[in-house]
Amino acid sequence: MRLLTGASSSFVFAPISVVPFGATVVLAEGYNTKRAVSWVHAWTVTDGVITHVKEYLNTSVTVKRFASAVDGDGDSPSTSPPPNCQSVWQSKVWGKSVVPALVLAL
Repeated sequence: MRLLTGASSSFVFAPISVVPFGATVVLAEGYNTKRAVSWVHAWTVTDGVITHVKEYLNTSVTVKRFASAVDGDGDSPSTSPPPNCQSVWQSKVWGKSVVPALVLAL
């Protein structure tokens, strides 16, 4: 808890990359060499202020964008799965070759 609140300075979150997805989601990725920990933050931004943060440690994160499907009349959403599930970003696996994988849907 001391690391998450900033009360301890033994873990430094220095992003290696920051990637925006539209106006509301930003991903930051980094690696702490002292502790051999890779991390990804998913930030939700509202009116220019970070309002929500999700943090993933030693986890491979893939972001996929799901396109909505419409039925034959073009008006209502289809009940079938989206035809377009585009992978738009994947974290780098720093330090470890085998880590759990997670998919974030946009």
